[in-house]
Amino acid sequence: MMRLVVLGSTGSIGVSTLDVAARHPDRYQVVGLAAQRNIERLREQCLRFRPRYAAVADARAAAELRRQLAARGCPTEVLGGAEAVRDLAALDEADCVVAGIVGAAGLQPTLAAAEKGKRILLANKEVLVMAGTIFMETVRRSQALLMPIDSEHNAIFQCLPDDFGSRGLSGSGVRRVLLTASGGPFRTADLARLPDVTPEEACAHPNWSMGKKISVDSASMMNKGLELIEACLLFDLAPEQVEVVLHPQSIVHSLVEYIDGSVLAQMGNPDMRTPIAHALAWPERTTAGVEPLDLAKIGRLDFEAPDPRRYPCLGLAYEALRLGGTAGAVLNAANEVAVAEFLARRIRFTDIAAVVESVLNSVPPQAVERLDDVLAADAEARAAAGAVVGKIAAA
Repeated sequence: MMRLVVLGSTGSIGVSTLDVAARHPDRYQVVGLAAQRNIERLREQCLRFRPRYAAVADARAAAELRRQLAARGCPTEVLGGAEAVRDLAALDEADCVVAGIVGAAGLQPTLAAAEKGKRILLANKEVLVMAGTIFMETVRRSQALLMPIDSEHNAIFQCLPDDFGSRGLSGSGVRRVLLTASGGPFRTADLARLPDVTPEEACAHPNWSMGKKISVDSASMMNKGLELIEACLLFDLAPEQVEVVLHPQSIVHSLVEYIDGSVLAQMGNPDMRTPIAHALAWPERTTAGVEPLDLAKIGRLDFEAPDPRRYPCLGLAYEALRLGGTAGAVLNAANEVAVAEFLARRIRFTDIAAVVESVLNSVPPQAVERLDDVLAADAEARAAAGAVVGKIAAA
């Protein structure tokens, strides 16, 4: 019986994880759930799975959830505050932590799980983008088992040889990795229309059901930029060894090319339960409730190179990789601020890249020696992004 803590349980990753776990009550026991403030969904999850703990980052929301669960006779102990989420990630009773919190908020809880040597199902790409060297060193030191559950990185993991970790890129005969991207809802839109697209249009992803922030990142391709950085850190790749390819059907989740000309691809319907079930059960396989892939019905698989004019955020991610140090934290922080402002209708969609580029140019990267270096860069970049947004809004 694997004991699970699910961070971000009310989001799309958390909901998908709990769906898989519920299909195998003999294999998985939910001992902890954590969310930011969506206590309505968290309450229903607590009533269904009856975990020992639930953590809510918003302390007032935690108090309300505590009252509601007590009224329903649910024994779950409710903890409140950001520290509670971090403590839950390090829970001694847990074997596996699902890192599904979106954005910088997931950094410290995921690090806490790594320090405890847990099996970590990593969906929070910002952990690696912000503090990749610190996080990966913590994983190695504590002998945590790191399993990527972003569909692309899980696909790469599945296409690499079992002994890749010990043999590395050259020893495994790997030439490069092809990271696929759907292109989002604006892949074929008129470039002149992009400044006027709405948050609703940006969040209408053609293939995946995701939260608002990740959906906007997919539309701008910043999501793929973050995944590019994540792939380099996870698999010890140089930027030139990763190529981003648009694949609008989202059936091929990524590919690995070998020096003999072979290219291995992992395919499946666009459903996050597939990589989650793979990472939960690894090295075994288990059912996930995902509809089987019908290639005859799909009919065709298309691939194309991304247009840098349409997706400037992808180029900014490559630039952050080149700069190194705290540049990843700066990139992520500026993007989080810009996306929030776009969703609030204070800036245009095309302003997102402009804000990130301005901040990346104005906040010089520093060496990362400890977590405080990352947190300081994050704070400085958020302040700089706020100032840029203010100028745009006033123009």
